Amino acid sequence: MFTATAFASILPEILILTIGLIILVCEPFWKGEQKRNAGWLTAGGLFAAMLLSLLLARPSEPQVVLGGMLRFDWLGFFFKMLFMFAAAVTALMMMDYEKIGKRGESYLLLLVSLIGMNLMASSADLVMLYLSIETTSIPLYVLSGFLLDDDLSVEAGFKYFIYGAMSSAMMLYGFSLVFGFAGTTDLYAVAATLTSGAISPWIAFGVATLIIVGLGFKISIVPFHFWAPDVYHGAPTPISGFLSTASKAAGFAVVMRLFFVAFPEFSAAWATTLAALAAISMTVGNFLALPQTNIKRLLAYSSISHAGYTLIGVVAFSQFGAASVIFYLAVYILTNLLAFGIAAAFRRAGGGDELSDYSGMSRRSPLLGLLALTAFLSLSGMPPFGGFVAKVVIFAAGIQADYLWLVIVGIINSIIGLYYYLNVLKFVYLYRTPNQDEENNPIPLTQPYKIALVILAVGVILIGTVFAPFFNWSNVGALRLF
Repeated sequence: MFTATAFASILPEILILTIGLIILVCEPFWKGEQKRNAGWLTAGGLFAAMLLSLLLARPSEPQVVLGGMLRFDWLGFFFKMLFMFAAAVTALMMMDYEKIGKRGESYLLLLVSLIGMNLMASSADLVMLYLSIETTSIPLYVLSGFLLDDDLSVEAGFKYFIYGAMSSAMMLYGFSLVFGFAGTTDLYAVAATLTSGAISPWIAFGVATLIIVGLGFKISIVPFHFWAPDVYHGAPTPISGFLSTASKAAGFAVVMRLFFVAFPEFSAAWATTLAALAAISMTVGNFLALPQTNIKRLLAYSSISHAGYTLIGVVAFSQFGAASVIFYLAVYILTNLLAFGIAAAFRRAGGGDELSDYSGMSRRSPLLGLLALTAFLSLSGMPPFGGFVAKVVIFAAGIQADYLWLVIVGIINSIIGLYYYLNVLKFVYLYRTPNQDEENNPIPLTQPYKIALVILAVGVILIGTVFAPFFNWSNVGALRLF
């Protein structure tokens, strides 16, 4: 029966679909510069949809709706707001980016992927979960390879598709085994079957391993990370930012929902496995980022290391750990979108993606230099930016769960990461252009970029200085997970 609660549970998705339909109807009638209106409509529509959802579709007690397919709770709702915010900012960045900003289909693909992410965050059934993952992934394969006259973009789309298909197949095989052993695809019924002792711990661990392969690709942890540098490098820069933030956060939403709910009986086994993967991901990601000279590849390896940091909260397997993951992802979305947004704005102004191209950027655009300072110091975990508070919280969750060794590995890797983040700022602030004529070559910022980058920077600073309300919201999201 379709009730008011069921309608509220999918109100964000209905609003997103409505925005897409409006673009589909209006875009063919726009000519020339008018086609940029699709970006304003997407971004403005998503911010309005967030406001309406906050007013009309906030959950109360957790409920299963739509025949058990979705769970209407604060965890899913919080992630939906994060995804919609990330998509709105990405739409602003796409507006003035070459060859995608004036094509309505690029915004439609972004919205379809966003619907899939929203459903991923609230799926309570394995069938719905798999369908939502594919709904998220397929549009992103297309967007990664959207620049058909750019060999790097085509390569990125092809690699992302091939690796994504392989990982999805392994994950689907794991889901099929869960159904075979448990006799149901309902996550909460699966949990009841596993806790009853009807399934061997070794079999359950083997099934969980297959699922980790698929989700490990989605969140780009080692050894399932090899696609990320090439895809982030070749894809249009705003899409790379969306992949590294919203898509990764959607993967972590599934990780928490799946392992905290379906496999709590075997938490010791999978937590140990994920702890090892977290340590390896932090270390490999940071060491491979050190020699990078391309900003997008550097941010790709950085994102791998941040996936390792985030896993510390997952292996803590507690409410505080879950809250720390949500909080960390919220800060990471703001910070990494800011970093990729700076790269996109600089590229549009005629710059390149090599670090040497950033020489003298602070003199060419003091605002862009200040934004870069905010982004990279936050990524490195320096106060008073959001990244510092996020790392403190995630490390505190690890210590509370007696994973002191993992926290020590994380702290050491944070120090390593500080080197290559400061290396970027060295080019921005200390180096000069070859002709030392920065004042004669300013970097123009269009209105959409100014709006997007300032919103992100203010968010990073605000969370870093007034973090208590934001962490309380994260705690509410994790409260009903257990």
